[in-house]
Amino acid sequence: MSIVGGLDIHRHQVTFDLADTVTGEAWRGQVRPADREHVRAWLAAFAGRGEVHLGMEGCTGWRYVAEEVTAAGFTAHVGDPAEIAARRGPKRRAKTDRADARLQRELLAKGQFPACFVPPPAVLDWRQRLESYHDLREQHTAWVQRIHAVLFHQGAPACADLGTAAGMARLPELCGQHLTRAGQDQVAHALAQLALAQEQMAAARRTLTAIAAHVTGARALSGQLYGVGPLTALAMTCWLGGAGRFSSARKAVRFAGLDITVYSSAGKRAPGHLSRQGPPVLRWCAYEAGKAHARPGAPGHGYYAAVKDNIDGKRAALSQARRLIRQACHILDGLGDDAFAPC
Repeated sequence: MSIVGGLDIHRHQVTFDLADTVTGEAWRGQVRPADREHVRAWLAAFAGRGEVHLGMEGCTGWRYVAEEVTAAGFTAHVGDPAEIAARRGPKRRAKTDRADARLQRELLAKGQFPACFVPPPAVLDWRQRLESYHDLREQHTAWVQRIHAVLFHQGAPACADLGTAAGMARLPELCGQHLTRAGQDQVAHALAQLALAQEQMAAARRTLTAIAAHVTGARALSGQLYGVGPLTALAMTCWLGGAGRFSSARKAVRFAGLDITVYSSAGKRAPGHLSRQGPPVLRWCAYEAGKAHARPGAPGHGYYAAVKDNIDGKRAALSQARRLIRQACHILDGLGDDAFAPC
């Protein structure tokens, strides 16, 4: 390689540290503002200088920078932020953007850059759609909880079945009898937001279901794993698929954030908590699929019931979710990169 460099990406600037491995010439500075137009103009200055390899952390903003680097004819290397931080070692001086860019350049030049998996652009788009759907679900839950809070705060009888038509039909009567005018307005606002969220969720779900129906990995998972529907299958394909994605199924469970923590600083946290370090969408989908095995006819009901009797239903669903992640990992590993292919 001729030129190697590191990029530290932030919302307002991209700090760069580049060096020519042949001549020793160096370039250091910042690209401001940090948008496609200015990054593209900066990359144009290195056209015709041979091979250019640029490393960057896989944090927010990496996608458009990597796309512009590739479009310019150079090679983009996206690294795992945690692995890069580990290679920094003990902090002996102030951590700055320039120091981060220099570290990435040095790791890339030594062949020690911890590259992470970069899915195809279509998969990145699917991930964004899934994340938006998950956000809508969380907002829907939050507005339902707000209604419960208003009812309880003003002493109204509990209305636990707001998710049903009967519960929603009973709500106006409760509001009129027990809530003040301000409380009624709060509930009205929450209901309006719920209606909007439900409409958007329905549209998003239709789009995601149509996508999952034409993705090889999603079709395979939904057909072979009980409780895994189109959305869950698509989420598992997006975050677990790809040739050589994981060297073991246990690492896939850890990636999903469903592994159990065994160490806590100063003993302030009891053991047994989930790490919750992976994609929230994947963890949520796997948990919902795990709960499906509570049905007596489910193939994993025996295992689910045993864990539930020994601990509780939540732990049983989490245990089943880990099993589904491991099974999905093996299925997708057999498909390789074809998991993302249309079918």
